[in-house]
Amino acid sequence: MQATHRLTMLTLTAHLLGEERTIHPVLLQDQHGAVLIDAGYPGQLPLLTSALQGANAALTNLTTIIVTHQDIDHIGGLPELLQAVSHPVEVLAHELEKPFIQGEQRLLKFSGEAMAQLDSWPPALSAPLKRLIENPPKAQVTGLLHDLDTLPYAGGLTVIATPGHTPGHLSLYHPATKTLIAADALVVEDGELQISSQALCADYAEAVQSVRKLAAYEIETILCYHGGRYEGDAAKRLRELAAI
Repeated sequence: MQATHRLTMLTLTAHLLGEERTIHPVLLQDQHGAVLIDAGYPGQLPLLTSALQGANAALTNLTTIIVTHQDIDHIGGLPELLQAVSHPVEVLAHELEKPFIQGEQRLLKFSGEAMAQLDSWPPALSAPLKRLIENPPKAQVTGLLHDLDTLPYAGGLTVIATPGHTPGHLSLYHPATKTLIAADALVVEDGELQISSQALCADYAEAVQSVRKLAAYEIETILCYHGGRYEGDAAKRLRELAAI
């Protein structure tokens, strides 16, 4: 990998909805600027700005935001982030996720059933989440991504359609470092790599099939939005998961 090409896993930790939550957006940098993969929860701009500074980047370097899918922890910070940047920034996503990101359709996890479940929560927790469900963050998608698209960032980035967690979920592969940016197709739980849980998948069978697809790539490092970097033998573990 050339010295001008950098891939950095960011860490954002905050107390949200009654518990501490940590997520891992990814930053790609080259001589042309910085590309952010996913934008965090609403209200996390100060955390994100600090994380960018820790990676020797700033909002002024940002040229592109890739949104892997519609979930609130991936798009929640997008409107505030775009407002804070004084120059045009591309927002890229899969066409199936675009209407959710733009607020044209209700987020899948913000269904009527989810709203009803909140009635059993303490008001201090349920009230802000109900407000979020009724008025979710939204932003315009300026470009569409497709399976096997090759993007020019940081020496090259391959788009991999990995539906299952959501219909238009995307993962990204960085060949120069043999790194898979899995988003929510995979998670690290108690140090082990797992497929995103069935309860969180729109179509679990499709999610399993997507992991089989990922196992065909030459992967040495896996970065998950939840759980961070997988420290085991990535290729071996992917083959194990693909055999499920």
